[in-house]
Amino acid sequence: MTRGQVAVFVTCVVDQLFPKVGTAMVEVLERLGYSVDFRERQTCCGQPAFNSGYRDEARLLARHFVDVFRDAEFVVIPSGSCTSMVTHHFAELLPGDATAREVASRTWEFSRFLLEVARVEDVGARYEGAVTWHDSCHALRELKIHDGPRRLLANVRGLELREMDAATECCGFGGTFSVKFADISGAMARTKIDSILRTKADTVVSADCSCLMQLQGAMRRAGVGMRTMHLAEVLASR
Repeated sequence: MTRGQVAVFVTCVVDQLFPKVGTAMVEVLERLGYSVDFRERQTCCGQPAFNSGYRDEARLLARHFVDVFRDAEFVVIPSGSCTSMVTHHFAELLPGDATAREVASRTWEFSRFLLEVARVEDVGARYEGAVTWHDSCHALRELKIHDGPRRLLANVRGLELREMDAATECCGFGGTFSVKFADISGAMARTKIDSILRTKADTVVSADCSCLMQLQGAMRRAGVGMRTMHLAEVLASR
């Protein structure tokens, strides 16, 4: 019996660069008994435009998001930053819009949905290896997500979690920040990678593909052969 229907918002970065993350998220949700709906009209949540000061453009995208997901029982997103955009900033872009508030109230970041809606900590995953966890800024600071992903990882068979000493520090991506302030962004990434290497883990795991893209690129340029994985990919592993 299905536990309910979930509409997934895969995000621009997952759609264009990390499609396997979307597939992994769907696999985990279906394993738990949810019927998954992918709505092909979905586009962007509007965060890049919003963060760059283009409020009118961001407002158009926010309205489209609300229209696409207005009747969804749940909207699940594999990204703290996109989830934060919907749940925290749509109210600023669409003040007084009751439908926008309702959609935001039914929108969940992936790890929080597993723990607080599905109410599971063990999804039956197995991953052989040592991993370290990177706290993405929006998930940590705006959504207050910290212990949850670690609890999910603790229940993955064969996995050893090694905490880095700078787990909560920014990776330096920040969307357009990494383009406008490339030198600062690169320096932040190098600091983060040094902390990652001190753990001697073989994989870096996070809940945001934008962070993983930043770290993956910086590590490749530095000749560091460490794997990066989204939480959904680890939890989908058997």
